[in-house]
Amino acid sequence: MKLGGQAAYLSEVNEHQEVAELVAWAIERELPVIMIGGGSNIVWRDEGFNGLILVNKLTGIETYDLDENTTYATASGGENWDGLVAKTIEMGLSGIELLSAIPGTAGAAPVQNIGAYGCQLSEVLTTIEAYDLSTLQFVNLRGSECDFGYRTSRFKTTDRNRFLITKITLQLSKTPLPKDTYHSLEMYMQEHNITDRSPSSIRQAVIGIRSQKLPDPSVVANCGSFFANPIIDKDYYDQLLETYPRLASWPSKFMWELPDDKVKIAAGALLEHEGFKGYHDPETGMATWDNQALVLVNEHAKSTADLLKFKQKIVDAISEKFGITLEQEPELLP
Repeated sequence: MKLGGQAAYLSEVNEHQEVAELVAWAIERELPVIMIGGGSNIVWRDEGFNGLILVNKLTGIETYDLDENTTYATASGGENWDGLVAKTIEMGLSGIELLSAIPGTAGAAPVQNIGAYGCQLSEVLTTIEAYDLSTLQFVNLRGSECDFGYRTSRFKTTDRNRFLITKITLQLSKTPLPKDTYHSLEMYMQEHNITDRSPSSIRQAVIGIRSQKLPDPSVVANCGSFFANPIIDKDYYDQLLETYPRLASWPSKFMWELPDDKVKIAAGALLEHEGFKGYHDPETGMATWDNQALVLVNEHAKSTADLLKFKQKIVDAISEKFGITLEQEPELLP
């Protein structure tokens, strides 16, 4: 977002042993430690961070064939996520092609349990290697121990800033996995006469859609989708349909362990109903992206306080109109 205060110290991490060495350096000086990837899903507070930020630059991808159909891919935490997706597809593997073009690193992906087009990282992640700041040791966590949910995990909630993720291992398939297709993805493939459903073809379609809807964070200051799609009771959703019959939603088959009595609705549609698509706020210098209302853009905001004020303006408007409280996706650090 190009906002926020200064950090007292920052160091890139290029070797595994440097993690323990730098943590020891910080402990000796009684400094807190945070590890980040590319920073594309972070909002920094104006007061800055009086501690040590580690930028994960660990690289390397290894694969292991379990059997004729399954391959485990282990990626170091600093690997570019989309580069990892591309690499696995080049190797003839399927499982994460729907997660193409998501900014960030492999090590940051589990924090939010990244997801798109009906696929979530938790579906394929088997283990995580991390440095545990509570025991000062490297540990291995199973995917089942990560408390994954919709856009969340233990790394974002109960154990926030406890684990410095250094590697992730994914279970991928040598044959394309059949999946129900999101409506927007299906429509894009029909409009472009794409009949090939290979992982490579799916990836290119996803990249095409995302490039149309979402600005590049390295060019336009943004954190991608700023609000998570709300999950509400189906009974309440049915009530909303009486007033807003075209309110977009997704059934449980597109959600990770979503009960039948819950519905995920499109937060972007809520913002559009309230006129927040392509909205430019002169008071805060913030805006919403022309092609996707969920993307908050810093046009000329002076501080994170401006961003949060604009965010609250949207949250209050949606709450008043729909009775739904939007939840912020990017992490507010420290």
